Amino acid sequence: MCSKIKDVIRPLSVSICIYLWLILFCPSLKAQTIAPGGPGKDAHWSTAGKQAIGTSASLNSKVWFTLAQGVMTEVYYPNVTVANVETLQFVVVNPKTKKVETEKDDAVHQIKTLRPDSLTFQQINTAKSGEWMITKTYVTDPASDTVLIDVRFQPKIKDLNLYVYYDPSLGNSGMGDNARFSFGMDDPVGSLWTEKYNPHISSALAFSSKITEQNSGYYRISDGIEQLKSLGKIQNRYDEARNGNVVQMARVQDPSRFTMALHFAENVAKARAYANISLRKGFAKCLSEYEKGWADYVKTLPKVDPKYQAQFNMAAMVLKAQEDKTVRGANVASLTVPWGGGANANEDIGGGYHLVWVRDLYHVFTAYMALGDTAAAGRALDFLFNIQQKEDGRFPQNSWLDGKRGWGSLQLDEVGYPLIMAWQLGRFDKDTYEKHVKRAADFLVKTGPSTPQERWEERPGYSPSTIAAEIAGLVCAADIAKKNGDDVSTALYLKTADEWQANIEKWTATTKGKYGDGNYYVRITANGKPDAGERIELNNGAGTFLENEIVDAGFLELVRLGIKPANDPLIAKSVKIIDQLIKVDTPNGPGFYRYNHDGYGEMDDGRRWNWDGKYTGKGRLWALLSGERGQYEIALANSGFQIPDSKKLKSNFKSGIWNLEMSKAKARLDAMFGFANEGLMIPEQVWDKKEVPVADSQYVPPLKFGEGTGSATPLAWSMAQFIRLATNLKVGRNLDTPQVVYDRYVLGKRK
Repeated sequence: MCSKIKDVIRPLSVSICIYLWLILFCPSLKAQTIAPGGPGKDAHWSTAGKQAIGTSASLNSKVWFTLAQGVMTEVYYPNVTVANVETLQFVVVNPKTKKVETEKDDAVHQIKTLRPDSLTFQQINTAKSGEWMITKTYVTDPASDTVLIDVRFQPKIKDLNLYVYYDPSLGNSGMGDNARFSFGMDDPVGSLWTEKYNPHISSALAFSSKITEQNSGYYRISDGIEQLKSLGKIQNRYDEARNGNVVQMARVQDPSRFTMALHFAENVAKARAYANISLRKGFAKCLSEYEKGWADYVKTLPKVDPKYQAQFNMAAMVLKAQEDKTVRGANVASLTVPWGGGANANEDIGGGYHLVWVRDLYHVFTAYMALGDTAAAGRALDFLFNIQQKEDGRFPQNSWLDGKRGWGSLQLDEVGYPLIMAWQLGRFDKDTYEKHVKRAADFLVKTGPSTPQERWEERPGYSPSTIAAEIAGLVCAADIAKKNGDDVSTALYLKTADEWQANIEKWTATTKGKYGDGNYYVRITANGKPDAGERIELNNGAGTFLENEIVDAGFLELVRLGIKPANDPLIAKSVKIIDQLIKVDTPNGPGFYRYNHDGYGEMDDGRRWNWDGKYTGKGRLWALLSGERGQYEIALANSGFQIPDSKKLKSNFKSGIWNLEMSKAKARLDAMFGFANEGLMIPEQVWDKKEVPVADSQYVPPLKFGEGTGSATPLAWSMAQFIRLATNLKVGRNLDTPQVVYDRYVLGKRK
């Protein structure tokens, strides 16, 4: 009898042992513990004031990272329009005292650019308590869609624990994500993984050092932070969180020095596999390949004044980085969502600034031309013509990579710019003319000059900057039409351009204004009647004013595009009004508002734009406007001359006007140089006051007079403007002024 009992117990005990082993080491086979509190608190995007962005120079790696406030913020995959991460940071815990500190909120942040010829950045976070320091270096694997982070944790006191905190927001929204983790025979170190079914995007976060206390929960409900604060550790671990705003946490068992690999793919299995492949490849090898790719690119860049070379290189690398690697030529305006974009990020809010604007792409195009990169410039024009342009010739306000329109308006300067681009690239072939140039020019003739929105994307009417782009576009189109033997269209385009050029002042310059002698360009008029006493309601709750009370510097585009001479008396008077009303001297140099009473920016007390959901705020200084002013001063230095070649310039170097205006232009470049942050990123907006409020830490970085705000940083337009001004200063003239337009209107060569 006893032997029979033993025969039964022996295999049963073996089975129990096997079962227990499976439970311990194969969590996928045990009952899953679902986190409570779904779907969690609202999702949000981090500040748009990025200190750095990075991606491989390789086209094989389709992942982009952004850094701000000591942490990694949005990570883009599989293209530059899809953000997938809210925050990836570390939490430091003293298990004895239950003191919990985060990198973002409880540390002093420093960022370093490790090389002048690579998008290699290092974040150094030092605890305000003095108890620890974390150093993180970022790259992407040039052969894979993996971000690698080399981490060094230096505690100043014993027994501190380090936890990773990963808040994914897959597919441009923070809700609808699923989170799990693995640990067992097939994953002895442990990894965290998330997925979303619509769109199909998954991530896997793998480690070179073993992780424990893994938890998948819901944001601010069961994400692990509260347990750390109350227990000093994650004791009640949740295996899975479904269909919500999920957050994952885990303790790194040996945190002194390790590597994390964050890979994105269409499914979890692939993401896990490739994250581990990059880990096995190693951070050092990935870093070497990454830096070689960027260094090889920087070798192709022109030289400028040594003072500006590092910033110049960075601007060029950022523009290259913001071009999509699948849909070539599609450069987004910025890898950011300014001020979080809205009340929450539960749904896709429409792309933030990571969409493609014709206007911004035109300015990037001019930078590529200044760099001598005609291939990249050509790709930009190809994207506009082959993907964005509609059958009737128009272009959308902005679009996704497939050409599907984003925000839905129409801005006629964005119809004129591609025509200038085609002329400057020498795209005079019949196919380009008939399919693209003619259609856009015909659309301008029948639709302009009044625009549904001007370049600040707010008001309809007659805008000096928009009309400048329209006129220049039509003159360029006329020259292309002439080269294709289309004399009828040539005559029509020139006739229309000449009529609009002759009426600019009538439509957009007041003679009864309240500033100066009353005669100056205004920002925009609804009906082309600046002295009719019509009123304009400004966006963002900024108020209602007489049209001739609101000014901007958009009229300087008339000079840059060759439609008015720089020494035109009305231009000169309008410049004085600009300096009186919308210029501010900052510690880094003068800056300019978009227009007086602008409402697009932080409140005076530091609250973000749209903080109340009513799109209210106060506009701040725009870095790129200093660059535009510098180009006007370069044009003024050349007043009275044809656009000169280098030989003619030499005879004018001693000219008093030349030296004075060129020195002013250089001061504008210095201002833009000063506006850049530690990571050499040039912002959209710059704080304009000595008074510095306590900013909202989630959306707005610490504000400093003359430095970037929570707006888009880096802005492609700002980076392109720096390149353009630096190059133009070197050669002594504005290379982006189309000669055919300048000849017609400034030199009077109307053949």
